[in-house]
Amino acid sequence: MGGTKIHKPSIFQMKLQFPASRADFALDSEHPFERVAFNTFLAVLTLLVFSYIYLVSSSALNIIARKEALAQSAQVGSSIGTYEREYFAVSRKVTPEAGTILGLAPVSKTAYVFRPGTVGQAKVAHNEI
Repeated sequence: MGGTKIHKPSIFQMKLQFPASRADFALDSEHPFERVAFNTFLAVLTLLVFSYIYLVSSSALNIIARKEALAQSAQVGSSIGTYEREYFAVSRKVTPEAGTILGLAPVSKTAYVFRPGTVGQAKVAHNEI
């Protein structure tokens, strides 16, 4: 029995064949487009973060401005009503005869509506936050 026996390794006993030169080794060198891709990724991520912050803050500021505008318009409407009342009181030209000229008519039947349990009612628009 003098023959040489050649050992055949199984598929689980294979060797990893690395490239002969270190310049071709994938983990040791940087791909030419790797830095460009990384910088592009960082720029896009930064742009998205700042866009998100801008959109959230601008929507919050618009909501605040809308509430202030509604409050200010109610205040202006109230002051206009006060000025109209003062004008009619000062002018003293509003008489029953002048009312018919303006198209006003006397009220013949007066009916009042009473809803028990309704103390106050706040009107809120449906698109409020």
